[in-house]
Amino acid sequence: MTESAAPDTPASDRSDADPPKQVTGYCEPWTLRAGESIRLIASSHLPGPSEIDITRIVCGDPTRYGPGYDERPAPAAGSWSVTLDEQPLTPGSYGVAALHGVQGARRLGFRVWVMPTLPDRSARIATLCARTAGASTDTAAIEALCLDLSGGCAVASTSALGDDVRVVVDELPLTRNRWYLLDAELDLDAGTLSAAVTTAASDSPGRDAVEGSRLSDLTVSQLAAEPAGAPYGDALRHGTGGAASGTTPADAADLAPIELWLAAGPAAERFDGRLARPTLRSGDATVSWDLSADMAGCSVPADDPVCGPIVLHQLPTRAITGPAWDGAAHRWADNPSHYDAVHFHHDDMYDAGWETTVEATLPDDLPSGIYAFRVRSEAGEDRVPFFVRPALGARTADVALLMPTATYMAYANHRTLIDGADFMPTRAKLRPEHAYVRDHREIGLSHYEKHPDRSGVMFSSRRRPVLNLRPGADGWNFTPDTDINAFLEHLEVGHDIVTDEDLHFEGLEAIAPYRVLVTGSHPEYWSTAMLDALADWQRKGGRLMYLGGNGFYWRVAFSDDWPGAMELRRAEDGVRNWQTGPGESYHAWGGEYGGMWRRQGRAPNEICGIGFAAQGFDKATYFVRDPGVDESRAAWILDGVPDERIGTSGLGGGAAGQELDRYDVRLGSPLHAVLLASATTFGPDMLRTKEEFESSVHFPTPDPMVRADMVFYETPNGGAVFSVGSISWFGALARDGYDNDIARITANVVRRFADPEPFPPPAA
Repeated sequence: MTESAAPDTPASDRSDADPPKQVTGYCEPWTLRAGESIRLIASSHLPGPSEIDITRIVCGDPTRYGPGYDERPAPAAGSWSVTLDEQPLTPGSYGVAALHGVQGARRLGFRVWVMPTLPDRSARIATLCARTAGASTDTAAIEALCLDLSGGCAVASTSALGDDVRVVVDELPLTRNRWYLLDAELDLDAGTLSAAVTTAASDSPGRDAVEGSRLSDLTVSQLAAEPAGAPYGDALRHGTGGAASGTTPADAADLAPIELWLAAGPAAERFDGRLARPTLRSGDATVSWDLSADMAGCSVPADDPVCGPIVLHQLPTRAITGPAWDGAAHRWADNPSHYDAVHFHHDDMYDAGWETTVEATLPDDLPSGIYAFRVRSEAGEDRVPFFVRPALGARTADVALLMPTATYMAYANHRTLIDGADFMPTRAKLRPEHAYVRDHREIGLSHYEKHPDRSGVMFSSRRRPVLNLRPGADGWNFTPDTDINAFLEHLEVGHDIVTDEDLHFEGLEAIAPYRVLVTGSHPEYWSTAMLDALADWQRKGGRLMYLGGNGFYWRVAFSDDWPGAMELRRAEDGVRNWQTGPGESYHAWGGEYGGMWRRQGRAPNEICGIGFAAQGFDKATYFVRDPGVDESRAAWILDGVPDERIGTSGLGGGAAGQELDRYDVRLGSPLHAVLLASATTFGPDMLRTKEEFESSVHFPTPDPMVRADMVFYETPNGGAVFSVGSISWFGALARDGYDNDIARITANVVRRFADPEPFPPPAA
């Protein structure tokens, strides 16, 4: 799904249905086995005593389309009485390097390439902190060199010359999305602060005509290689500070660098933009950091081993183009020197960093399921879900529900209901969880937003409160998936819970014990390891029930160095509200090409028989059974379903809606698949997906390519696939107490798929 960005709703226009939410939290991890430990990390804007316990969420859907909210106590899992305090969130990515191995000197310098993306927003570009040589670690640090954006201009400053000295490097403001080389130097003997700015010629002579006063004849690579100050000549600006404490600068001791901050300072506003090639000078010695090194990691080593690495915080964006990029390389691994930059944002949020509220070790015999920490106090309450698998070595069920936690992470704190979307108006009344996301932007963004500088959000994290991952908070993803969980509970076939993260990190081993795998309503985001494991499992005879739409759509990546986070590059095509910039379509984590699986040669049709075809949210409709299905080898699926129309009521009006998947042999749908039923009677809001168009197209109404297809086919070693091609399927399951055609079809498939009797291979 895609959404369009819009400004925050003004406070005067807000009209929420409930009182403001005061209590929230998150847990680590999201998924674990019985017998393992989990931490709840919680906060309350109104501190006070709180009662915490663990409950089992059978169904988290309180609406009339579900079977009814079903939350059950799990007393064996524990309960606690605690005092909740407010724990603040501090967003904004930055980097810090410890410089204790760098010798003190009378002359300190620093240079860095800078591309501001919000140049009118005052912020700290870099900070060099130092102490007087020989001073103890308790001695207060001096901000020896600072580079700031102020009023759009680059400003250098120091507090090492007695009074604070501030130099406007150039009165001409820096331009958005242009690379500049900034250089500053502090000379204690001369008592001066010097600074300079220059830029190389761009690809736009028109831009250079306006911005040319700082143009250098040197290329970007030559500028980076020049000694400090060499390119600047008369452009070097000087400021002189006064004496401090009765001494002159020449009498002061050497300054020993202790920390280098990028995109921030110890107490400074975070910077929005790209930084590249930072270099520190202390006397005649230099230290540099290659920001293209260890692209999936959280630190960048220095070229001098006595100096510490730049440690990155709050997950800034990497694998993005640097000052030397000229379009010759589009994969960062082919020419890392063109990708030696980091993009920082003042609203990046990876880890809230809160203190643990409760740590619980789950009983070994706790049944697999969806659970939640329930937090209750006078200030309000919260439920923080997590997912429990059977204990290691314990007996498993034959059926598992695969919770699409990668999708939950992509949508973490999404603003679709707040800002509106391509197919959805902005809502004036919001549930408390969405109102909290609106009122607390520090909570961080989802993959469905842009940062304030209009760059797409390429990284999302679960190590912070995720407000839409709450029972009933959102009619999208998690809450609908609890309806599927409740249906499996109703069938009493016995089922376990497995998650996307389990599948990614454990591969085939995570799902090997299960004969049947049931998806959630919207398994949209898949890593290569996840997709490979699912395909291997199918080849070994696994039976897949795909009970949703828009599945297996985007490729994502994970990194061991950033646990709990996910990377997404919206490259090349697809339904999206932002797209990656030129040369930035390859993941930092693993180096794979990002974007749609369809563009990787692995369309969803190859894994589940159908693929994303259309989306629209005004109304849902019904399926019509295929004329030949009753004589097919899949006729058993429709046993007890005599009518031609299937799923005529449910959420939005029927079982087919929201996002649809279509059978298409051109994209890899198996030729031997049986088409059970199709839905085509949609309103004008249901539109073909963007990737279906090769040019401007006038297509008929109704559009024959806008279709939801229900299919069945066999896979090797007695396996099979059943796919419904509609997100709205979940909303029709519980009608009339599960006495309906959609529930009957789903039950027929679950029971037959759970039967160990192999499916015979189809005739050639």
